[in-house]
Amino acid sequence: MSLKIATWNVNSLRQRLTHLERLAEDQAPDVICLQETKVDDPLFPGDALAEMGYSHQVFRGQKAYNGVAILSRIPFKRRDHRIWCQKDDKRHVEVTLPGGLELHNFYVPSGGSIPDPEKNDKFAHKLSFLEEMAQWARSQTRGRKVLIVGDLNVAPLENDVWNHKRLVRSIGHTPGESQRIADLLEAGALVDAPRQFTPPDQPLYSWWGYRFPQAFERDYGWRLDHAFASQSLMPEIRRIETLRDARSWQKPSDHVPVIVELAA
Repeated sequence: MSLKIATWNVNSLRQRLTHLERLAEDQAPDVICLQETKVDDPLFPGDALAEMGYSHQVFRGQKAYNGVAILSRIPFKRRDHRIWCQKDDKRHVEVTLPGGLELHNFYVPSGGSIPDPEKNDKFAHKLSFLEEMAQWARSQTRGRKVLIVGDLNVAPLENDVWNHKRLVRSIGHTPGESQRIADLLEAGALVDAPRQFTPPDQPLYSWWGYRFPQAFERDYGWRLDHAFASQSLMPEIRRIETLRDARSWQKPSDHVPVIVELAA
């Protein structure tokens, strides 16, 4: 038996329902964590998702921006969320699954375009968000069965981007952001799980931007979508796969799903 958890920045849930249906048919994940759903809660397409088999749902959204959701074929034992940096912009939701697995779904702020917190409030907010995550993890993930997934909007390692030297001063790959991810892992005694299956000296990407039309064809990728596991959970993780082909679907999200398979 296994438990399959998918994480995906879907970049507008209602626009990608057919893609979500394809994911459900091709991969049959038990749980799907979505980011950037971009839909107010009253308009959340819960019935359509239930018809796909995901009748257990928790979501927090807003029109046109942000939004997170967890969809499951199996019941949750608990559901909750946290407001980060005193700003309720719908970036986190959590559930506890059977067996005591605490699953956290995050959408970290992107940070705008200027990598200077004194000149760019959005970047300052992003850094504060990551710092608060580390403070939280120190008391909430150590010694527990925890999986953190989502679009963290940071490619922390050199081979998490297609050209480290060119991009090291770009938001999403600056040394300050990479250090904050390292601080989060250390504070929470967490493991960068995908990098246990694809070593750090090899490229690993989950996002190819829209701005350059040939980004996917030329593999100008970034790894922005993550799965961080507590040390007690790591022995249960069998496989992690990044579904690169999803970037070539018709009218795709700029992100692709990442699948985490655990022994159940």
